[in-house]
Amino acid sequence: MIKMRNFNLAMVTLVAAAVFSGCKLQNMIKLANQQDLQVDPNPLELHGGKVAYNMSAVLPPKMLPTGMVYTIKNFYQYGDKEIEVGQVEFKADDFPNSSSTTSRKAADFEFNFADDMTPGKVLVQGVASDPRNGKSLETAKLEAAIGIITTSQAVKDNYLVAYADHGYNDAEELIPTNINFYFDQGRSVLRAGIATDGTSNRQKQSDLSAFIAEKNVTRTVTITGTHSPEGPERINSNLSQERAQRIEDYYRRQMRRYDYKGAADSVKFILKPIVEDWTAFRNAIADYDGVDASTKAEWGRIINGSGTFEDKEKQLRKSSAYQKVFDEIYPGLRSAKTEILTVKEKKTPAEISVLAKQVANDEVNQDTLSNEELMYAGSITPSLAEKEAIYMAATKKSGHWTAHNNLGAVYLEMAKQDSDNSAKLVQDALTQFEIAVNKEKAPEVLANMGSAYVMQGDYEQAAGALAEAESAGASNELSADINAVRGPIEIRNAEYGKAKATLANASNSEITNFNRGLAALLSKDWNDADDYFENVVGSETIGAEASYYRAVTAARAQRTGDVISNLKDAISKDASMKDKALNDLEFTNVADAVAQAVR
Repeated sequence: MIKMRNFNLAMVTLVAAAVFSGCKLQNMIKLANQQDLQVDPNPLELHGGKVAYNMSAVLPPKMLPTGMVYTIKNFYQYGDKEIEVGQVEFKADDFPNSSSTTSRKAADFEFNFADDMTPGKVLVQGVASDPRNGKSLETAKLEAAIGIITTSQAVKDNYLVAYADHGYNDAEELIPTNINFYFDQGRSVLRAGIATDGTSNRQKQSDLSAFIAEKNVTRTVTITGTHSPEGPERINSNLSQERAQRIEDYYRRQMRRYDYKGAADSVKFILKPIVEDWTAFRNAIADYDGVDASTKAEWGRIINGSGTFEDKEKQLRKSSAYQKVFDEIYPGLRSAKTEILTVKEKKTPAEISVLAKQVANDEVNQDTLSNEELMYAGSITPSLAEKEAIYMAATKKSGHWTAHNNLGAVYLEMAKQDSDNSAKLVQDALTQFEIAVNKEKAPEVLANMGSAYVMQGDYEQAAGALAEAESAGASNELSADINAVRGPIEIRNAEYGKAKATLANASNSEITNFNRGLAALLSKDWNDADDYFENVVGSETIGAEASYYRAVTAARAQRTGDVISNLKDAISKDASMKDKALNDLEFTNVADAVAQAVR
């Protein structure tokens, strides 16, 4: 009997506790009507592929009885779908003064974005629970915020196509031909038998005559007359001039002989007599092994010191090595050094183009053109099909990285123009770039790979390739193009400040200016955003969008009048902007202005 009484007492206690707990839970649910929930931002916004927001909650006094827990569950509901985002939990033990003061807590939430998530809304549901017995009560789900603003998705991908230099010099090239004639001491007569450098003047005259007979297109003939430094040479101050003149006279006789006619007038003769100049002697001594270093040093001090040219030569005569130098060095200083610049014979661009097509079609041997000429032919044809054939032939001819890079670049250009086959063409391009980069990690190849990855939507790989292209030594022009591609990727990653800096150094285009405006808008720089969008409102392709996002900028800057004028401009260019504006949460606070603009 005693045990029975104890059991009944325990049961009564448990029932009473349960009833008391239930009253607490009910009271918590009732007080939940007074809770203050704030969501920031509201409407929700998309950044970097994610939707993030902060929820702060303030519970009224007495809402957290001892031992109790109140949880605010967060959901995002869109269409017929709902996802649980997270929760804010209030434990009474963490708020000892909750009976007399409010209880505050905040938490950050984030979920991945999907295209069908807008429009939608954040729902919250309060759950009052007693951990001691597991009982709980729930509030109804209530709307806490709406979503989602997707302005960041307006970013426009940019693509670069970087061709490697063909390596062919299509400008006029001059080929130097050098023939040096030598003279006896103190004379300007061209004696045939002199062979100071091992070849006689007679042979050189014969060689020069044969050269002139070929009637090469000649631009200049520069003849530098020199003399050795000993007295008899120096005394004749006209000796150097006369030696140079002797060669000019011979050259002109040969032109008359071979009937140059008017062509002779186009040849410019430049005579450069060198008088009392130690440079040639100084260079000759430096390379001469016939005297020791101390003698060279002594002679260096003499010719670099003070005194007249003749005085210095007299001092040199006192050296024990003078006669040897006179016999072995001086004869080489009695010369008329002749440099003839002739125009390199080249095929015309038209000839190269025709031959390149024949090479590509296997109609002529690959060796008909050099690799540089073949690559040049690819650069000058406007036809992508012809470029493809020529660069493919170049990959077979040389296998050089430039050929593979340029073939891949052609496929990128084709992909930009052919949306139906774009995926295959981009993959074909990447195949060529991978071959090229295995041969040479050139900035052009890496930049093209980055562009191809952008076309595939692989922005992470694209960013890596573009950064590597910069590190590989991209030119200023290529670097600017890289920035134009990299800036939109940074916008996609919600790196808006970084994107602004990148795009500031990007190559100019309508797309770049639009992305500059978007980066400024998302950075809350309203004036810059408006200026950049204004630059492209006249564009036939993106002018309507530029006007639309000028309206968005105006809405965020609370310039209602500009919202109306820019929306009207956007709708006049593209009627679909009307429905877009009516459903865009960017205009939540200016709904009346939007209604006026779309009438």
